[in-house]
Amino acid sequence: MPKRRRKHQSTSTSDVVGEDDVLLRATAPLQLCYYGNPVLRKRAKPVAEITEAERQLADQMLETLYATGNGIGLAATQVGILKRLIIIDIGEDDDETYEPLVLFNPEILNVEGEVVVEEACLSIPSVTAEVRRPEKVVVDGIDIQGEPVRIEADGLLARVLQHEIDHLNGVLFIDRISGLKRQLLKDELLWIQQAERPS
Repeated sequence: MPKRRRKHQSTSTSDVVGEDDVLLRATAPLQLCYYGNPVLRKRAKPVAEITEAERQLADQMLETLYATGNGIGLAATQVGILKRLIIIDIGEDDDETYEPLVLFNPEILNVEGEVVVEEACLSIPSVTAEVRRPEKVVVDGIDIQGEPVRIEADGLLARVLQHEIDHLNGVLFIDRISGLKRQLLKDELLWIQQAERPS
């Protein structure tokens, strides 16, 4: 999930221009998957054990997130890996500073309230829509050390958690808007599907 935030210095992105100037980025160390890629519609599998390989994957996902320049959350499915792993770095929100969050096998236990906020997605560039979601969530998962954690979140963190967990279930934010609103985005989504993919 993207948000305007401080830009990280990176030389690991390049631009690929497709039809109607839809801009898809080549990212490193992992390549983002874009709308139209069938992997984005698949359900990720639980991680049985937090090994060094899983920790390395989390590090690579963080590097890839920073390479986007404005990303604040990423799910493993967005880089073509069907593992239940999300990483989040929202930096600062409401005068609070957050450390990067790595969460394996996240599960939403409880939700509360309701709020409508504009969302976007790194895998669906240049498309935004207002999405209705619970305002507060309680999420269980496993941290990078293999320890169980429980997160009670509201505001931006709650929204990003829900957005990224959706990705692990093959759900995109555009699935949570009305059919009429999706119809209005039809051309933009088609352009992304038809744009040249970075190699």
